[in-house]
Amino acid sequence: MANESHTVVHADIPGDPRRHVAFIFARGGSKGLPGKNIKPLAGKPLIAHAIATARACPRLETVIVSTDDPAIAAVARDHGAEVPFLRPVHLAQDDSPELLAWRHAIGWFQRERGAFDSFVSLPATAPFRAVADVEACLDRLHERDDTDIVITVCPAARSPWFTMVRLDPDGIAHMLLTSYQPIFRRQDAPPVYDITPVAYVARPAFVLSADRLFAGRVRTIQVPPEHALDIDTPWDFRLAECIACLNLESP
Repeated sequence: MANESHTVVHADIPGDPRRHVAFIFARGGSKGLPGKNIKPLAGKPLIAHAIATARACPRLETVIVSTDDPAIAAVARDHGAEVPFLRPVHLAQDDSPELLAWRHAIGWFQRERGAFDSFVSLPATAPFRAVADVEACLDRLHERDDTDIVITVCPAARSPWFTMVRLDPDGIAHMLLTSYQPIFRRQDAPPVYDITPVAYVARPAFVLSADRLFAGRVRTIQVPPEHALDIDTPWDFRLAECIACLNLESP
């Protein structure tokens, strides 16, 4: 499959000589919500929303789906993505670190199509991302040479400084985090953020050498909560259906 012809979605964008490539990693063995990557949402498979956003980003050269599942591969091709390889089985298990799948995809691209400047991962489970979110991540990665990866975040609804506890071996609750000064109000706690899978944008060399995401210099783009839903459970999917209906009804 390595010699399969491909269609470049966007190339030779004026003002940006770099090569930015989008990848969507979607394995077939989801346990929390079986078949979620191709489950219909708002009239099209879940993965199609990520593909559509990638194709709408003017700086992304192409969008490649990494999957072990022929059914996901067929759906991805139907909606305009490339699937030039099937992911090896050992990289698609429940306990397979996704970082290894990232490395596999980057290695394939570099061997077959040459070096590129930005690795862009757009998980299928965040269907409400905007093109502007992805473009902002690309800008943030390249505005400073010392940035290794950019992740998307949104303000956390709950704070580990104020509303989260841990249990000791005797079952006694303790605050998860403590400070020198007592914190009695949420407003007084240091701001914290949830990581949301709207986009991960990294330098390929960092992904190939790092053993974990936070091994390098990580910067962020803050996205609004309405873009940040991550679908992992049946409840998440029901919530996404409600949001999609509201979006369709909005003028």
